[in-house]
Amino acid sequence: MTFRAAATAAIQPGARGTAIVPVRAHWGPVNGFVEIAGEAEAANAFTRSEADGATAYRAIRLALLGGAKKVIAYRLAASGASASELTLADTAGTPASVLKLTAKYPGARGNGFKATVQANAVDAAKKDLKLFEGTTLLRTFTFDGDSIQAAADAINSDSGNLWISAEKLAEGSGALANVSGVSLSGGDSGISGLANADYLDALAAFGTQEFNVIALDGVSDASLHASVSAWVSRLRNEGKGVIAVLGGSAADDTAADAVAKAIARSAVLNHEGIVNVATGAKLGDAVYSSAQVAAYVAGLIAGQGLSQSVTYAPSPFEDVTRRWTRAEQEQAVRGGVFLLVHDGRLVKALRGINSLVTLREGQNNPWKKIRTIRVMDSINSDLQRTAEDSYIGKVNNSEEGRLALISACKQYMQSLAQAGVIEAEGYDVYVDPEFTPEPDQVFLKWEARLTDVMEQIFSTFIVR
Repeated sequence: MTFRAAATAAIQPGARGTAIVPVRAHWGPVNGFVEIAGEAEAANAFTRSEADGATAYRAIRLALLGGAKKVIAYRLAASGASASELTLADTAGTPASVLKLTAKYPGARGNGFKATVQANAVDAAKKDLKLFEGTTLLRTFTFDGDSIQAAADAINSDSGNLWISAEKLAEGSGALANVSGVSLSGGDSGISGLANADYLDALAAFGTQEFNVIALDGVSDASLHASVSAWVSRLRNEGKGVIAVLGGSAADDTAADAVAKAIARSAVLNHEGIVNVATGAKLGDAVYSSAQVAAYVAGLIAGQGLSQSVTYAPSPFEDVTRRWTRAEQEQAVRGGVFLLVHDGRLVKALRGINSLVTLREGQNNPWKKIRTIRVMDSINSDLQRTAEDSYIGKVNNSEEGRLALISACKQYMQSLAQAGVIEAEGYDVYVDPEFTPEPDQVFLKWEARLTDVMEQIFSTFIVR
C-alpha cells in the first residue's frame, strides 16, 4: 500500500513539486529555510521589494507561476547585514536610553519603521507604543506607563508582533517618554557584499533539505554555475535525484551570437541533472533574463506529474526577449539548450531537454530528456523512502520477506504502467543473481521501458 501511495503521488501534477532557491531580500530570516506556497506568503516573509538587488519575491513568484507546489527559500546576507534599532528614553532623561527596539530581521526594511509613544486614550495609567511602517499602523502595544519592563514585555509577548523586539536597558527614573514618529535606523540588508562563497555555503545547507529542483535567483556567473553543476553531480552520485536550472545574462540572451553562447554554456555544463535556459521573457512591464526565467522553469519541472512533459508547455509570459529562428531552434535542441519560444500565439517551452550533450557510459539519448531523468529519480526516491519506512528493520530477510518486498515493488511499477509512465509490458523486479548478499542484504534488479511523449510529428504528403 505504501508503494502504491508513493506511485500515485508521483503521477499527480504538483504532488512532489518542491523547488529551492537562494534569495536576497531586505527582510526575513537569514541563513534559514522558509517554505512558501503562495505569493502572499512570499510578500509577508520577504516583502515585494526588488530594489537594490533584492530577488526573493521575484524568484519565488516565478517558481510558483511555473507550478511548483512549494518553494523553499533561503535568504543570503553578507556579514555586514544588520537590524534597525531605536533607543528610547524616560521622562527624566536619566539615563538617556532605557528601552531598545530592534527589528526582528536584518535589512533595510526596518529603517522604514517608526515608533510613537503616547498616553493611552482610555486609561491614563497606561501608555501606548504605536509601530508604523511609513504611514501604515502595524501594531499598538499597551502597557503600564510607569514600568519600562512592562513596555518590553508587552512588545515581546505579543504573538501578532512580526516586526520588532524590545530590550530594557535600564529602569529609569520615570515613565517612557512620549515621542512621535521616531524612525529606527542602521538596518543593512547585506546584499551588496554577497559573493559566490555565500551561494556555496547555501548549497551546503541545501543538502539537508528534501527538494526536487533548484534554481539560482538570477545569477549568471559561469564560475558559480560550475560549482552548482559539480554539487548536483555529487548529490546525484550519492542517490539524491535533484535537477538544477541555470541561465544566462540579459546581454547574452539578446546578443548577436546568443545561439553560440547558449550552446557553449551547455557544452560546459553537459549533465543530465542541469537544465540550461537561454531565452529571456517579458511579463507585463517586467523583462527577465534567462537566469531569472530559470526559476520559472524550475517550478515548471517540479510541478508536473511523471506522465507529463514540459515540451510545448504554455507559459504566462507575453513574449521572449529574442525570437530564435527555426534553424536556431534546431541547433538549440541538438546543443542541449532549453528554449522558450513565441509561436505567434503564446510563449511555450520548446523541448523538455537538459544540457547533456556528450553521453557517458551507460547512457543513451533518452537521458537527454528532463522527463526521463525525473522518472528515474522519482522511482529511485520512492523506493528508497518507502523501503526505509516499511521494510528495512521490520521485515525478515527470508524467502517470504523478499517475495513480499518484490511483490510490493511490482505493484508500484504497475501503478506507473497504468499511468503511462512506463510501458505496460516488459517491466519486472527480481532478486539480482549477480550478487552474493550478506544475511541482512537484498539486491534487486529492475527492468522497465520508459514511455515518452510525442515531440516530433513527420508527415509525407502524396499528391496524385
